[in-house]
Amino acid sequence: MKPKTLLQNRIHAVVGAATVVLFGTSAFAEDPAKILKSMSDYLASQKTLSASFDSDIEIITPELQKIQFASSGEIKMSRPDKLRVRRTGGYADVELVYDGRTISIYGNNAKSYVQADAPGGVDKMIDAVQARSGVGLPGTDLLLSNAFDELTATVIEGKHIGQGVVDGIECEHLAFRTPDTDWQIWIETGAKPVPHKYVITSKTLAGAPQYTLRIKDWKTDALNADVFAFVAPAGTTKVDLEGAAMTEFDELPPGTPSGAKK
Repeated sequence: MKPKTLLQNRIHAVVGAATVVLFGTSAFAEDPAKILKSMSDYLASQKTLSASFDSDIEIITPELQKIQFASSGEIKMSRPDKLRVRRTGGYADVELVYDGRTISIYGNNAKSYVQADAPGGVDKMIDAVQARSGVGLPGTDLLLSNAFDELTATVIEGKHIGQGVVDGIECEHLAFRTPDTDWQIWIETGAKPVPHKYVITSKTLAGAPQYTLRIKDWKTDALNADVFAFVAPAGTTKVDLEGAAMTEFDELPPGTPSGAKK
C-alpha cells in the first residue's frame, strides 16, 4: 500500500474513533469550563510557581511547506510581580526577567538586551510587552491571575474530549474553538490541576500552523529573591524595546517571511 493511501486510511480511522469518543458515550459529558476553571484557580492561588517546558512553533513558507522549530526552557514566578523565563532554541537563547518594576529581556546570541519600566505586576507587564513590541508570548496566558477569563473571552465552543496521558501523567483533555483559533489543553487530574500540554492552531493562515507547549516539573517551592534580579552580562549592548530590534529575540530564524509566522 502506498504511504499516502496508508496515511489516508489512518486518518479516516482516527476520525471515526474520535466520533465515537465525542458522541458515543456519556462518560465524557464533563463540563470543560469547570475543568479549565479549576486549573486557572489552582495556578492563581499559588504564591510561587516553577516549571520547565518544550515548545514547537510551525510556519508556512511561501511555497506552502510546513516547517517546525523547537525550543526548550524554564519558568519561575512569584506572584504578583516577579517572573523569569529562559528559552533556548536553534535560533535564540533569550531570557526575560521581571522584578516588579523593570522588565529586562536578554538575548545571549544577540549579545544585547532591552529594558523598560513596567510597574503594576505580571499581568500588566505581559500586556505591555506584547503591545509595545508586537512580539507574541504564547502560553503566558496560562499564568495570568485571570487566566480563565482571558482563555475563554472569545470561545464559541468547548468540549471535554476525555482523558489522555502526557509524559506519563493522566490528564483531562479539553478542546475549545474561537473565531481565529482552535486550541487544546491537557490538565492533570486530581488535586493538582496543572496544564501539561497546550496546542494552539491558527485558522487564519493556509496550512493551519500550530504552536505546541509541553510543560513539566511543576513546583510550588519558595524562590530566592535573587532569581528575579537582572545584571547585564559584560560586553552586551542595550537596544530599544520597540521596533526591529526585537526581532533579535524571536524564536524563528532571521529572514522568516512575516506571512509565514503563526
